Amino acid sequence: MDEIRPILTVDVVLFTIRGSDLCVALQRRDREPFAGRPALIGGYVHVDEDADTLATAGRVLRDKAGLAGLFLEQLATFSGPGRDPRGWSASVAYYALVPEARLAPVLERGSEIVPVEAIPPLPFDHERIVAAGVRRLRNKGAWSSLPAFLLPEHFTLPQLREIYEVVLGMALNDSAFRRKIDELQVIEPVAGAFSRASDRPARLYRLRQEALQEFNRMV
Repeated sequence: MDEIRPILTVDVVLFTIRGSDLCVALQRRDREPFAGRPALIGGYVHVDEDADTLATAGRVLRDKAGLAGLFLEQLATFSGPGRDPRGWSASVAYYALVPEARLAPVLERGSEIVPVEAIPPLPFDHERIVAAGVRRLRNKGAWSSLPAFLLPEHFTLPQLREIYEVVLGMALNDSAFRRKIDELQVIEPVAGAFSRASDRPARLYRLRQEALQEFNRMV
């Protein structure tokens, strides 16, 4: 009897912010099962090409979303006989963060940007994967510089606070937030750079470290 091998894929929860909404990118499937249905960006592991599932996730983002150089982290593995009508399957799920200003190639490839509170019914167990991604983002975002990866390289302090508020799902006191950010030394001013988006120019900042910074207390 032929050995039945599991289906192995990678799915990416690609988060972004639009307005005051935390959103995820969905692409309509171009093949069965569930052809035409919106789903997470994902694909098969290519054993002859991918060094590991992180490499698969990076390749999938380049090929299907036109993106590279994003914050990308493994979320969890979802597996079992009932999640895919084709048979026993496993998906290694990742989540990635992209600033709204970098969404053009994602939209050009047909993705829809949907608020996480308004996601339609998704195939497989993609709704469960999105929910796990939201929990990780909110939990980790409270103790790290993670939300800042949803911003462009240079940003104002009000923009930074607003992005934390969207990610955490709660309002933050402006003066207390500024004090904590200053004490944590997570950002630095960009010399001579100011935002001209309003009548009162605002100083622009950037992260002190390109890598994720974890804090010893909540923001």
